[in-house]
Amino acid sequence: MNGTAGTTPRPVIVVGSGPTGLLLAGDLATAGVPVTLVEKRPHKISNLSRAFVLHARTLEQLDARGLADDVESAGRPLDRLRLFGRLTVALDTLPSRFNHLLVIPQYEVEKALERRAVAAGVDFRYEAEVTGLTQDADGVTVEVRGPAGERESLRAGYVVGTDGMRSAVRDAIGLPFPGESVIRSVVLADVRLAEEPESLLTVNAVGDAFAFIAPFGDGYYRVIGWNRARDVPDHEPLALDEVKEIARLALGRDFGMHDARWMSRFHSDERQAPAYRVGRVFLAGDAAHVHTPAGGQGMNTGLQDAANLSWKLAQVVNGHAEPELLDTYQAERHPVGKAVLRSSGGIVRLAMAKRPWELALRAGLTAFLDAAGPARRKAVGQITGIGFRYEAPKGSHRLTGTRVPDVALADGTRLYEALRGGRFVLITPEAYEEQGARKDRLALGRWASDRRTALLVRPDGYVAWAADSADPAAIEAALAAHVGQ
Repeated sequence: MNGTAGTTPRPVIVVGSGPTGLLLAGDLATAGVPVTLVEKRPHKISNLSRAFVLHARTLEQLDARGLADDVESAGRPLDRLRLFGRLTVALDTLPSRFNHLLVIPQYEVEKALERRAVAAGVDFRYEAEVTGLTQDADGVTVEVRGPAGERESLRAGYVVGTDGMRSAVRDAIGLPFPGESVIRSVVLADVRLAEEPESLLTVNAVGDAFAFIAPFGDGYYRVIGWNRARDVPDHEPLALDEVKEIARLALGRDFGMHDARWMSRFHSDERQAPAYRVGRVFLAGDAAHVHTPAGGQGMNTGLQDAANLSWKLAQVVNGHAEPELLDTYQAERHPVGKAVLRSSGGIVRLAMAKRPWELALRAGLTAFLDAAGPARRKAVGQITGIGFRYEAPKGSHRLTGTRVPDVALADGTRLYEALRGGRFVLITPEAYEEQGARKDRLALGRWASDRRTALLVRPDGYVAWAADSADPAAIEAALAAHVGQ
């Protein structure tokens, strides 16, 4: 790096090469948008990540990028969960091709996303730490420091901070990160087990203790645990005996844990930025929101943030949409982040229940969810992501803003195959001939069924426009409004 500000401007700079940043940068590059990804760490994918679960909606997003099958082969599916000793959450009835959750370490997801980003031509800048950021009406200047202390100014039209809970981008634009630490002294350990657990995921809370065990797939298991009686600072040394004790309290046994390759403490926060956009700067993933590990929604929510923002940035940068489209990122994703904070926080507070009235509430809620199908389906829809919909403009068709499942098309393909490449998909009952120069951004398909609705699906798999009956003029108007000329 040099000390000049003469670097060729990039349309977009993404800061942070975790899953959210990798998916976002890969999407932009695939759409023909030159993008630089800045990462302060050396080029290395760590095997010490906390996330271990991909939910159905995230797998659908990966399917729309041609990555789901490879990711599925690297993980292990689980079609039901058992919580609090009596609540069974069945996932095999989900209205999705991915009617399960996938147990997979975060680093395997990062590997797949990085391969895609590299192939798409993303410009990676490793060991480049963001030290400042300023923006004006025409763009954003990002100050970075290289591994030897050299400084450089990078210029871009837009910047997206995907740089985690301690986001330098969020700090640089002056956004607070309100919230609180919900649990202190959560322990993590990667261990071998002498006894293999009966379930792919082992999780339970009893009295003052909570524990979770999941396999890496390489002979090691990740253990996450908490003991109310052991509230110590994060820097307090952690011994394997403490991890084993928490497991025995919460699970009834420690499965013969041995040969720990890594152990640590952390505190679990609930925080959300009040805005996901300030001018030409956006936040996504943990830079915008952090949640407790309960429900395994953190990485999933960040990946879905990226899927929502990437196509909008591509449309604007490539001149196919007005900049006002970018306002919908905040409008659509901030409420989802807030809902995830509520649901993950609710789960962890149930797990932490101690007082008699809290335990009674947990037992009653568990029994209610176990018996009430609609309530259980709503809860599962939120956790898996398939239940969220985006608010639609007044007067829109009832389907606008809803997630579209992976429907079959008349030519034998699936919707999520047609979405690949970041394209919109128009599904009609009769063949429609495209009149404009949109072939690189629009796929055409007909229903494999006798359905009569005309549907324009956004690149992230949500309905942009729908009509129960539409003539070519109405369809053309919708395409012009959403896909552009």
